[in-house]
Amino acid sequence: MDKLGIRIAALYRTQGMHSSPPLYIGGLHRFYPFSFYDKLTLHPVNTVLPEHWTEETTMLNISTLVAVLLYSTAGFLQWQVMRGDRKQSRTINQSLGLAGLVAHTFAIYLILHQPSGINLSLFSAGSLISWLVAGLVLLSSLRQSVDNLFIGVFPLAAVTALAALVTGVSDGKAYDAGLIAHILLSILAYSIFTIAALQAILLSRQVSALKHHHTRGLVSSLPPLQTMERLLFEMVWTGLILLSASLITGFIVFDDLFAQHLVHKTVLSIVAWCLYATLLFGRISFGWRSNTAVRWTIASFITLALGFFGSKMVIEWFV
Repeated sequence: MDKLGIRIAALYRTQGMHSSPPLYIGGLHRFYPFSFYDKLTLHPVNTVLPEHWTEETTMLNISTLVAVLLYSTAGFLQWQVMRGDRKQSRTINQSLGLAGLVAHTFAIYLILHQPSGINLSLFSAGSLISWLVAGLVLLSSLRQSVDNLFIGVFPLAAVTALAALVTGVSDGKAYDAGLIAHILLSILAYSIFTIAALQAILLSRQVSALKHHHTRGLVSSLPPLQTMERLLFEMVWTGLILLSASLITGFIVFDDLFAQHLVHKTVLSIVAWCLYATLLFGRISFGWRSNTAVRWTIASFITLALGFFGSKMVIEWFV
């Protein structure tokens, strides 16, 4: 590679060209002045790359791949435990998940913190949310039996972390304190509702298994039905409080939440808030539970996801 670059540079000099030739290094297409190629005659190509670029890229690649490996292993082992194919201590999967979370933390830091500000592009935000979801579930598993959520949470974290790496790092933006508070509340609310959606899926599977008198596998590895329902509604209550705070700060921070680039997110977020509030009202007033609670939870989450990621995708990719 270095000899080829030197020959190309020499060819450009003999032809009297004033622009520098293109050089491909590690997939990067960059243009350098002739003095750059003069250095190549004395040094290998890889030594002219900025030192911070090489180190950060290497750390990002390693931390992401380690996180993906650990998350995938923990999720697969929990799947085997749920099916009854394996019996092992809860500590093993928790430790694997925690190690994956630590590696994911390094990757998140490198992706989010850019010289120009904070990078909250579509895949970066998705990786951040999955990181927070994994952390919350791991923390909850210390005092409640929610280990089977690992089956959905860890693979989701692995996929989003890998997607953030593959799609590349975008430039960051500077945010003021009020906007950062609004963003953090929104991410927290979405993370809680993601866990609630996964809990609703498990609850649906449990109800179906009990109706068909299947008492092995999934049912035997889950807490009682009443406990599963209580956990679901605790998550919905927590998420609704955070979503309310997010909407309130949004109306304070933004001059017009119904501006063209925000209207879809605002409307769908308000619709999702109304759906979650209706679910809690139905629980209190009519005792909604089981499949009714599952349907409302999933419908509300899809609406919120369309508002959060759908609008972000349209703005970044099509506008």
